[in-house]
Amino acid sequence: MSFLKSQSIAVVALITAVLLWSSSFIALKISMAVYDPTFVIFGRMMLASLCFLFFIPNFRKQPIRKGDFRWLVFMAFCEPCMYFVFESQALTMTSASQAGMICATLPLLMAVSARFILNEELSRRTLIGFILAVCGGVWLSISSESSESAPNPILGNFFEFLAMCCAVGYMTVLKKMTAHYSTLFLTAFQAFMGAIFYLPLLALPSTNMPTVFDPLAAGSIIYLGICITIGAYGLYNFGMSKLPANQTTAYVNLIPVFTLIFGWLILDETFTTMQFIAAALVMGGVILSQDKKSG
Repeated sequence: MSFLKSQSIAVVALITAVLLWSSSFIALKISMAVYDPTFVIFGRMMLASLCFLFFIPNFRKQPIRKGDFRWLVFMAFCEPCMYFVFESQALTMTSASQAGMICATLPLLMAVSARFILNEELSRRTLIGFILAVCGGVWLSISSESSESAPNPILGNFFEFLAMCCAVGYMTVLKKMTAHYSTLFLTAFQAFMGAIFYLPLLALPSTNMPTVFDPLAAGSIIYLGICITIGAYGLYNFGMSKLPANQTTAYVNLIPVFTLIFGWLILDETFTTMQFIAAALVMGGVILSQDKKSG
């Protein structure tokens, strides 16, 4: 009974994390319409880091095992560091709805990565699903028209795909680390590394520092720092520690659905008929790939 209860809590945590992640695309679009993307990401990481300062005494009781530090650094370098480099650029070029749809390829990328890196089985059904989803993502990008909120959707969607590749590295190492470190520690480590990584980027000539205060954009950064960086990542890391990796990544399939709804409700984003067909191809490929015999 306790095992089932633990699994149920993990499922609720994962669904909540995915729901929060979906809303992050909207918050990023709102904040980056006013502030420089580098400042937005640094702001959310610094805010989360400040919240975690209160837990440092507890972290000292959990020393890092020999050889694990490089894996922790690699995990954080993949996400949030490089992940947000690509995603912040993506969301200046494509719509939140399309970026969310590209996220649907993440579970498939994980399956392919496991096949070639971890030598896990990859069934023909999963491979066909992967090809369909990638084709759908390419079609979605090609059929997209430039607009004020999506000036270069093809390049933007490609950057979002690169962000998903970074997420694969993060999730692969995270699953290994959850066996030895607490969810709170891993989430805090990501936040601290993200703040350190983005701090020097603020000094780059290409980074525009804020000159005005916009309540909605500033509130979006606070939401990203607390609800997403701490809440979503904390909940997902918890779910990852309780369930197999192939099950936890499957919940990412909900991101495009939630993001599409948020984009329509909040940003008035719409899809053309061709884009809906392409999006359906992505989701169809994802559903087809869910072969329990693989992995």
